[in-house]
Amino acid sequence: MRIGELAERAGTTTRALRYYESRGLLPARRAVNGYRTYDEDDLRLLQQIRTLQDFGFGLEETRPFVDCLRAGHPAGDSCPASLDVYRRKLSELDTLIGQLRTVRTQVGAQLARAELEAGATLPGGPQPRCELTDGLTD
Repeated sequence: MRIGELAERAGTTTRALRYYESRGLLPARRAVNGYRTYDEDDLRLLQQIRTLQDFGFGLEETRPFVDCLRAGHPAGDSCPASLDVYRRKLSELDTLIGQLRTVRTQVGAQLARAELEAGATLPGGPQPRCELTDGLTD
């Protein structure tokens, strides 16, 4: 298939395909007439790249998965290098989740303080509430 058909089937753009080609993630095969040609294996590579990017993986992080597929494995994540990338990504995500929990706690404390101060300055008015922190315990 030609580049336009591959882009359409993969749900991406021809520009993205050219970029993946320039990065060595997609093979650069040319027909006699100079057109780029692709096959179903290339579509599988693209689907793997796109899925990983949808999960938040950077383009270079997809390389071990692509290499695994190119080596003939049935899935891009069945090689040790791919599993290592998964482990690193999970560790990064765990760190980010911890940081977000800390920030959430700090913002909640600031909101509670601000609500108390605002309540003291509103004579007879209802105390402001935050629906995000009401009833939550961390």
